[in-house]
Amino acid sequence: MRILIFVVALALAGLVTSPVAAEVISRSENAFTLKFEGTTRLDPTEVADAFSEVEQWWDPAHSYTGDAANLSLALETGGCWCEVMPDGSRFDHGRVESVALGELRLHAPFGPLRAMATRADLVVTYALVNGVVRTTWTFVVEGPGVGAMADPVDGVMGGGFTRWTAHMDARASAL
Repeated sequence: MRILIFVVALALAGLVTSPVAAEVISRSENAFTLKFEGTTRLDPTEVADAFSEVEQWWDPAHSYTGDAANLSLALETGGCWCEVMPDGSRFDHGRVESVALGELRLHAPFGPLRAMATRADLVVTYALVNGVVRTTWTFVVEGPGVGAMADPVDGVMGGGFTRWTAHMDARASAL
């Protein structure tokens, strides 16, 4: 519900031009699945690049350094979603499992999930459907007790999806 209010507020403010839907698909004591859906005006061939520009759309409040400029995502199999720490070391937030036109797969045990999750898979899909690029994030998390994290993770990931969508639309407007 909080993400819906957030998305409506952003839309009213003119910051999001694409519809975004978020849903906790399933949850149990030891697992949850989140799904976020939207559209973008960006060409499908540019969507993966926009996703890899994580430093431009990820909320810095959900980073260890508080500065999204310290984030990077190497969009290749085995590539790191990393954050450069103040001492110069790199923190590994997740890894790219596969890259294909229309789909990205990552193992992404973000934040507190790193200590809890035995599985944290983020699948990003995008396809041109009837002249509109439809985007989806599906985040499947499993591990002892992770079900209690569904709502807070939904808020963080939903915010990320909304900002990514806005980033893509800004890129489309600049082209």
